[in-house]
Amino acid sequence: MPEKVLLGSNDIRRALSRITHEIIERNKGAENIVLVGIWTRGVYLARRVAGMIGDFEEISIPVGTLDIHRYRDDTPPIKLQAVSRSTSIPIDITDRQVVLVDDVLYTGRSIRAAMDALMDLGRPMSIHLAVLIDRGHRELPIRADYVGKNIPSSRGEDIHVHLKEVDGLDEVTIEGQVRDLAFMEKQR
Repeated sequence: MPEKVLLGSNDIRRALSRITHEIIERNKGAENIVLVGIWTRGVYLARRVAGMIGDFEEISIPVGTLDIHRYRDDTPPIKLQAVSRSTSIPIDITDRQVVLVDDVLYTGRSIRAAMDALMDLGRPMSIHLAVLIDRGHRELPIRADYVGKNIPSSRGEDIHVHLKEVDGLDEVTIEGQVRDLAFMEKQR
């Protein structure tokens, strides 16, 4: 099944603007906030949100990058070395309001890994989660505090976030088709 475009560039911009306003409102400003993007697309989304907060609040928000691969419980060790990226957070996160930023929230395993990684770096006052897309299907009790768009999907579908910084365009697509679940179980 070909990819179907769910969100275009303007939709993504509006979703990020909504997330930005919600972050500012919930925190009564932005003075104590640190945005931390999860590699890869979460980093670029965090940078965009920081820019928007800067425009609205006229302050500079620190943005960090977080590599969660060594904290994953679902990736073989050999693959961890191949995809390792750097973690770089420009300030101490202790007693700060940390907003983790990611592109898609699915099972919750990436976010669990991200929280473990953050706790190795300091003790934040709080950790909130901002995601562009929440597609459901949690395996862990994790929920997003700020959601750009809820997109219900089946496990047989894939949601792809494309960003200009990585892919040359801004869009969210879905592809795949699920067969009857009873049929799929028989095939195992």
